[in-house]
Amino acid sequence: MYRSTRGLPVAVAAAAVLFIAGRFVPALAGDTGGAPEGPTIGPEVPAVEISLAYRPELDPGRAGYYGFGTTATPEMIAGWDIDVRPDGTGLPEGSGSVEEGEPLYEEQCAACHGFFGEGEGRWPKLAGGYGTLTEARPEKTIGSYWPYASTVWDYVHRAMPFFEPQSLTDDEVYAIVAYLLYLNDIVGDDFVLTRDNLAGIEMPHRDGFFVDPRPDVQNVACMKDCKDPDSIKITWDSTDLGVTPTEFFKGDEEEGETATAADPNLGLNVYQQACATCHKGGLAGAPIVGDRDQWRTRLAQGMDVLVEHAVNGYQGSAGYMPPKGGQIQLTDEEVAAAVRYMTASASE
Repeated sequence: MYRSTRGLPVAVAAAAVLFIAGRFVPALAGDTGGAPEGPTIGPEVPAVEISLAYRPELDPGRAGYYGFGTTATPEMIAGWDIDVRPDGTGLPEGSGSVEEGEPLYEEQCAACHGFFGEGEGRWPKLAGGYGTLTEARPEKTIGSYWPYASTVWDYVHRAMPFFEPQSLTDDEVYAIVAYLLYLNDIVGDDFVLTRDNLAGIEMPHRDGFFVDPRPDVQNVACMKDCKDPDSIKITWDSTDLGVTPTEFFKGDEEEGETATAADPNLGLNVYQQACATCHKGGLAGAPIVGDRDQWRTRLAQGMDVLVEHAVNGYQGSAGYMPPKGGQIQLTDEEVAAAVRYMTASASE
């Protein structure tokens, strides 16, 4: 179900301010060290004071107001109110053609989703997949699964590109969505997408959804005769299915230089899984692997500096490198191996 954020209750905004500005330190059951005296939540868990950056006086005359936060302004609400409904409500003025969308897609999207929507590595496939929804591993692409073209526009506008969401102009979003529809054989190569014609596009799987008829229920947690936690054992690991990338989650005996020496392809594997998103196509100013001109000045800084920037993050004139490329599960040694792989490819 799609819900507009128009008329967002102030209580919701206040809760967000409360969570962000406050400092919530829960006391675990049985751990009374340093806990404040006073009322408790349950038999053993003390109530915890929340420190707020802003806490005005309670106004008993205003229903739903609990003394936290401030009233959301129209400007604040407008920043949240960017949803697009199936009938096109919420779409801004603008247009974009398939021809305009192709270079934009290659620049902003292909590093993850492939030049023809085929997907790179474990990044989602966007085109094809027709007739696979009844198979054990269906391919849920734009053409095979998405019910409305408006949701494609909404998602691209709201969340893409991956490292720079909401950086595209409205016309660029129209152009990229037009190209995505073209990749799925839904429109022709001369198609121009606009606010007026988007809602009228018939998606192939539009009739493959239904309203869930089950009623909303409110279950009551019994919290009686619970199983002894000490008797609960893990008997199976879902990673055995092979659908979760686990190559970076290693035991202590596999960490460090031993793992690097044991796996001569470690740098390549880490690059493909964690670095290619940006460094394959130059996303967000990242130097492209193999481009000697882009790497020359960086190589002059020395390997230690490059590894330090990759591990801890770096703000340069061309863009921002997040710590470990945002893949915090990587060890420092794995990041260093990826840097060595990329610099070796650039200096060959």
